[in-house]
Amino acid sequence: MSYQVLARKWRPRSFREMVGQTHVLKALINALDSQRLHHAYLFTGTRGVGKTTIARIIAKCLNCETGITSTPCGECSVCREIDEGRFVDLIEIDAASRTKVEDTRELLDNVQYAPSRGRFKVYLIDEVHMLSSHSFNALLKTLEEPPPYVKFILATTDPQKLPATILSRCLQFSLKNMTPERVVEHLSHVLSVENIPFEDDALWLLGRAADGSMRDAMSLTDQAIAFGEGKVLAGDVRAMLGTLDHGQVFDLLHALIEGDARALLEAVRHLAEQGPDWNGVLSEILNVFHRVAIAQALPEGLDNGHGDRDRVLALASALPAEDVQFYYQMGLIGRRDLPLAPDPRGGFEMVLLRMLAFRPAGTADAPSQPLKPVGISQATVDSTSPVAATAAVAAPAPAPVAAPAPEATAQPAPTPAPVVETTAPVVAEIDLPWNEPSAPVIEQEAPPEPVLDTVSEQPELPPMPLPTPDSVVPDAPEWSAAPMPQPTPEQVDAALSGMDRDDEPPLDEDYIEPDMDSAAYSYLDELASEHAAQPAPEPEPLPASMPATGLALEWLNLFPQLPVSGMTASIGANCTLIAVEGDDWLLHLDPAHSALFNATQQRRLNDALNQHLQRTLKVTIELIKSEQETPAQAASRLRAERQRLAEESIYADPLVQQMIKQFDASVRDDTIQPVDVIEAQAS
Repeated sequence: MSYQVLARKWRPRSFREMVGQTHVLKALINALDSQRLHHAYLFTGTRGVGKTTIARIIAKCLNCETGITSTPCGECSVCREIDEGRFVDLIEIDAASRTKVEDTRELLDNVQYAPSRGRFKVYLIDEVHMLSSHSFNALLKTLEEPPPYVKFILATTDPQKLPATILSRCLQFSLKNMTPERVVEHLSHVLSVENIPFEDDALWLLGRAADGSMRDAMSLTDQAIAFGEGKVLAGDVRAMLGTLDHGQVFDLLHALIEGDARALLEAVRHLAEQGPDWNGVLSEILNVFHRVAIAQALPEGLDNGHGDRDRVLALASALPAEDVQFYYQMGLIGRRDLPLAPDPRGGFEMVLLRMLAFRPAGTADAPSQPLKPVGISQATVDSTSPVAATAAVAAPAPAPVAAPAPEATAQPAPTPAPVVETTAPVVAEIDLPWNEPSAPVIEQEAPPEPVLDTVSEQPELPPMPLPTPDSVVPDAPEWSAAPMPQPTPEQVDAALSGMDRDDEPPLDEDYIEPDMDSAAYSYLDELASEHAAQPAPEPEPLPASMPATGLALEWLNLFPQLPVSGMTASIGANCTLIAVEGDDWLLHLDPAHSALFNATQQRRLNDALNQHLQRTLKVTIELIKSEQETPAQAASRLRAERQRLAEESIYADPLVQQMIKQFDASVRDDTIQPVDVIEAQAS
């Protein structure tokens, strides 16, 4: 008797033998028990999840001699013939090899004939997405309204390629991938019945390698049995699949957590003996860190898909959460840079050494020896230098009270030793970021005091009074720093009187085009000057919500008379007069033009108003969009109206209408311009 592979020998023959797919089986069992049968079913899912198996079970349920039931007997002639693949009324079609429309028409020609033996004629079309578009079109009508004794069962691994017209005519079921836990459970049952010795770690390796397919898991198990001479052992399966030993990954992580560089490199050396894919090893490390993060956030949410739940929980309790995130991010970056390394193993070692060297500080297993400070060493800092004294004064203290300076001595040439002793308490009380003060600290910013060259020149400072909670006044506390004196307006005017105002941009009319040498003048220069003289077209402003009235209408009439140009004219054209109180005018500017607005433009617009009205005004401009029409919007509206009238006059011209009618001519609207625009360009 020939050997039958496990995938065919253990193919389910009833719904109760199915592994997984509960959401599909429940709907089918209820439909069969209640006799609510659809004429077309579509099963989708990856390879080896049970699409064809469920289709054959449905065929047995529909044609079993005991009647339509969800539990076929499996003993009648119909059930046996379906299991053996020789039932005449179960027509299995491989759409991948019969893609032509002629094959589909031949199939449809036989649909009209009643079943020979069974109750229903079942058409099982596997890989239906391989059919051509003409085949789908030929199948549509029959698939929508087949004879009452015909059932269609379609199976595909790529439902996205099916037309919507096919999907709408079928009852669709999406089969899920098999989880590693379910695969391991089923393999354990199969091997126990087959009396084949196995190890749990080997089954987990097979479950992960199956990648959600139960048929692949059974095929790999057959291969593992042959490879291990009748046994399924973890070492043999790992050697057969060429996968990494998961225990070695945990050895790497333990050496990393303990900060043992020697053990870390030794673990890498053991890995190198197997010739692994270093990118894959790094991926395994990232997967472990991901599961550790899940275990820290939600321990009950951690699955046992890799058979290492206990190890992951142990790592989750030993590693701080910030270390896990740090290692994961550094591993991602290292995996990205691994192809750039001269040697893959060297790049992998550098990733691990980087994790080891830059591990977050402040943890229990952090290195006790702090890193050397960058810059000047603390042992060589002279407290009498201006830099050291300024740093000591500017550093925030943990409490608002500082120790009073000792009295100056009368020594003519003091040695550096007393100075270091004097400044040592101040440096010790600096509030470092990792120091936690025992009480709330009120930080006061005081101006740096002048630094004297010698200790003898230091003034005697009285001790500062201690603030109490009752004596702290927000307005003027006794212990707060004295405010800096503010200059008076007279001092500001005196300081600005002799200052050159070159920092302000010149007026638009101040730009003078330099004279050009007539000998060097050429036709190209003329074209360049003409091109530069043409301003870039500005986008048309959006129309206003309401027409201008009141003060806004007065601004529309006043603005064209102002002596402004350039950016100042653009600012004024997009303003609206909102309020007038005596000599104080309030204008609103569209925030879309805020990039051109500054204090200089506001001053120029104010000067133009003063010059035109012969009075002194104070103009204030706020960046608020006005609902009434601005001069720019009014000009845009008038231009659009003139353009519309010009186009209407062209289309109304009798000669133009005659040319359009007789010669099928067309008018180019982009060439039509109002007369005043043409005259302005000509002038």
